[in-house]
Amino acid sequence: MALIEFTVVHEFDASPRVVWDEMIDWPSHGDWIPATRVIVDAGNVQEVGGTFTGYSGYGPLTLVDRMRVSAIDWDEAATQGSCEVEKLGPVLRGRAGFVVLGDGEGSRVEWFEEVTVPYVPQFLAPIVNKVAAFGFSLGMRQLAKVIAQKD
Repeated sequence: MALIEFTVVHEFDASPRVVWDEMIDWPSHGDWIPATRVIVDAGNVQEVGGTFTGYSGYGPLTLVDRMRVSAIDWDEAATQGSCEVEKLGPVLRGRAGFVVLGDGEGSRVEWFEEVTVPYVPQFLAPIVNKVAAFGFSLGMRQLAKVIAQKD
C-alpha cells in the first residue's frame, strides 16, 4: 500500500470568493478535472457531513472516490476559506482539501492530498505523487479557464 502525499498551488486572476464558489461546487469539478464526474450522495455538501462520490476514468478503468466533508469554512472578512474531505474508499483512504486565499488582485489555491492507495507498492509512491500532482495542476489551469469564461 502506497502513501500518496502532494500539494499543488495555483494563482488565479479572480477574487477569492469566485474561486471558492467554484471549488465547493462539487458537481462542477467535472468541468475542470479531466475524465471526472461528481455526484452528490447525501446532505448539503457545502456543510460538514455532506457526502459525494467522484468518478475518474472511463468504463471499467473508473476510480470510485467516496468523500465526506469533514471541515469547511469561508471567512468573508478575511476573504479566505478552507475545506477538507475525508476519503472513504473503496480505493482511496485518507484526506484531501484546499485553502483559497486572497493574493493581491487575485487569489491563490493550495490543494493537498494525503491518501493511501492499496495495490500500489510504496516504492512507486514518488512516481504516483508526481503524476497525481501534475493531473491536479492541469485541473487548476482548466479551472482558471472556466472562471475566465464566466467573467
